[in-house]
Amino acid sequence: MHFKLIVAFTEDSITDKVLDAARKKGATGSTVIPTARGEGLKPSKTFFGLSLETQRDVILMVVEEHLARDILESIEVTGEFDTSPGTGIAFCVDVEDAVGVSHQVSQLSQVVREEI
Repeated sequence: MHFKLIVAFTEDSITDKVLDAARKKGATGSTVIPTARGEGLKPSKTFFGLSLETQRDVILMVVEEHLARDILESIEVTGEFDTSPGTGIAFCVDVEDAVGVSHQVSQLSQVVREEI
C-alpha cells in the first residue's frame, strides 16, 4: 500500500470543519499543530507593532494514495481555499515509506477496493 502526506494550513476557526470533511472522504487520522504563522501575497498588518493576523493550524494526514485527491479536493471546497484569499492552502506529497500505520491498512484495504 502506498501513501501520500496531505499538509493543510488553515485558519484555526475552520480546522474542525476541514478535519470532518477529510474523514468523510477516507482520512483515518490526522495531526494538528496549532499556532502556526504565515504570510501570503500581502505582508501582515500591524497595529502599534502588534501583528493583526489570524491564527493558523497545520494539519498533517497520511492517507492512502487512491484517496488523496478526493480528500485534497474536499479540504479545498470546505475551507474555501480557492474562493476566499487567505483562508489556507493544502498540498500533497509522496510518502516513500511509513511505519505505525499497520493498524489502518486492514481498514483502508476495504475502502480502497470499493473506490477502485
